[in-house]
Amino acid sequence: MPGKMVMIFGVSNILWMVFVASQAFKIETIPESQIVAQIGGSVSLVCSTTGCESPSFSWRTQIDSPLNGKVRNEGSMSTLTLDPVGFGNEHSYLCTAACGSRKEERGIEVQIYSFPKDPEIQLSAPLEVGKPVTATCLVPDVYPLERLEVDLRKGGHLLKNQEFLEPAEKKSLETKGLEVTFTPTREDIGKALVCQARLNLPEIDEGLQQRATTEILQVHVAPKNTVISVNPSTRLPEGGSVTMTCSSEGLPAPQITWSKKSEDGRLQPLSANGTLTLIAMRMEDSGIYVCEGVNLVGEDRKEVELIVQEKPFAVEISPGPQVAAQIGDSVVLTCGVTGCESPSISWRTQIDSPLNGQVRSAGATSTLTLSAVSFENEHSYLCTVTCGRKKQEKGIKVDLYSFPRDPEIAMSGGLVSGQPVTVSCKVPDVYPLDRLQIQLLKGEHVMERRNFLEDMEKKSLETRSLETTFIPTTEDTGTVLVCQAELQIDEMDFEPKQRQSTQTLSVNIAPRNMSVLVSPSSTLEEGRSVHMTCSGDGLPAPKIRWSRQLPNGSLQFLSENTTLTLTSTKRGDSGIYVCEGSNQAGTSRKEVKLLIQERESNKDYFSPGLLMLYCASSLLLPAIGMIVYFARRANMKGSYSLVDAQKSKV
Repeated sequence: MPGKMVMIFGVSNILWMVFVASQAFKIETIPESQIVAQIGGSVSLVCSTTGCESPSFSWRTQIDSPLNGKVRNEGSMSTLTLDPVGFGNEHSYLCTAACGSRKEERGIEVQIYSFPKDPEIQLSAPLEVGKPVTATCLVPDVYPLERLEVDLRKGGHLLKNQEFLEPAEKKSLETKGLEVTFTPTREDIGKALVCQARLNLPEIDEGLQQRATTEILQVHVAPKNTVISVNPSTRLPEGGSVTMTCSSEGLPAPQITWSKKSEDGRLQPLSANGTLTLIAMRMEDSGIYVCEGVNLVGEDRKEVELIVQEKPFAVEISPGPQVAAQIGDSVVLTCGVTGCESPSISWRTQIDSPLNGQVRSAGATSTLTLSAVSFENEHSYLCTVTCGRKKQEKGIKVDLYSFPRDPEIAMSGGLVSGQPVTVSCKVPDVYPLDRLQIQLLKGEHVMERRNFLEDMEKKSLETRSLETTFIPTTEDTGTVLVCQAELQIDEMDFEPKQRQSTQTLSVNIAPRNMSVLVSPSSTLEEGRSVHMTCSGDGLPAPKIRWSRQLPNGSLQFLSENTTLTLTSTKRGDSGIYVCEGSNQAGTSRKEVKLLIQERESNKDYFSPGLLMLYCASSLLLPAIGMIVYFARRANMKGSYSLVDAQKSKV
């Protein structure tokens, strides 16, 4: 019996522990079941558990649509953040928590709304007494629309109320409002026009359900009864002064503006003050002056005519009746007026072509600046001055030329004594070409001269050259070659009219008289050293280059030293060695033939081989003698000597 009791007690204890454990695992959400979020804002849904050390979480929508949010799990808590809130977040979200085989689920319903801005009041026109106007109250970006209510009040009196009870066909932000038309009176001045909007959502705070906008009414009266007073008179002497005052009635007080009526009836603005003062009056100041009173709802105008009597004046133009301008330069033409305090100055060409220049006028002086003068500027320009009703005109003629740079001297090649060379003198960008003369001088001697008198059919910049060919000599070195160009235009005043370039001649002499000195000899025993020294005449001094002639006739470069030294020679060093002297004027060469012989050996015994060599030598000696004989004869004809000597010069 006691054993059974122990068993019963143990089983009941286990059941109790299971019961306690199952009761301890709970799930909670924040908010608990429902939240209302503004579109564009941010909302966090929190799901947490108790009674489980390592729960797992998952989120889903009740209709199995995308979460449109970010989930973050930390220990016993999971957060779903919706940022920004949009139409895709209007769902019931379910949080599922699992702890082993146990699972719990809680739901949070997310409702959305949009009521971000105060209403906007718009008027169809400025308020004017007696003229109907339409007031519009707009509420932007509202959701849900069926909860919106709008009313418009003037001075506390309800003008119109409207509820938007029909739900929208689709989820979207809507802008809605109402319109009211009324006729303003003077009593409406200063009254408040109030547009109030309410989004009837009990789920959000009362302060978030209402928005309002207020506008204080400004009622206007159009300008009228505009009057002008003139002091001292409407008829004035030239150089005199006048003050004109204008006033106008209206609400708000009209803004006064002054204008002058041009000949075609257009108004030229003058001032925005009620008083207009004109000093130092000119003839052209005569005319009709207009005063306008203007406010938001209308305007009223009054006119007065002023008459200014004229006096004589004089016009001067500079730099004179004629000016020479180089193409590409800038020229300033000045027109000045005396005897007229406020002249009107204008410029034109005599043939009525474009000015192609910039006009600046200040007081009694006007300038016409011709920048980068071109052929289009070769005109007679007229300055017209108007003083009151009088007019005078002065002219100035612009003559063009182009002579911008010194001549350019060029040679067809380097100067070599005795070789013909062509020298050219080029004069660039000349105008007019028929006035150009070019001449070439060598020292004081004129080599060539030419005038370019051909008739030019068109205006253009021309480049012309003068060429001549001569044969330089060494005596020409140091002589100065001069190219002179002259633009022979006596009637135009400019400098320089003559340009020149010089070049000092330096005549070159091609290498010549090349010679080679061989020491000790061009024929020597194997193992000995040999020095070959090359020299020659020329101007500038020739540059020496040593090479060896290969069996195929090509040259193998050895050295650029004047002396070529071969030490411990071998039989393979035999051959033809070439010395080349070169400068800017040409190249000359000299050859030397080097023969390296086998060294004789000293023996203390007489061998059969030596006996045979002795016999053979007895036959070869006559042959060698014949070779030496013919070699000497060949040397007398310009060949190289192979005779062994202490020193030989080739």
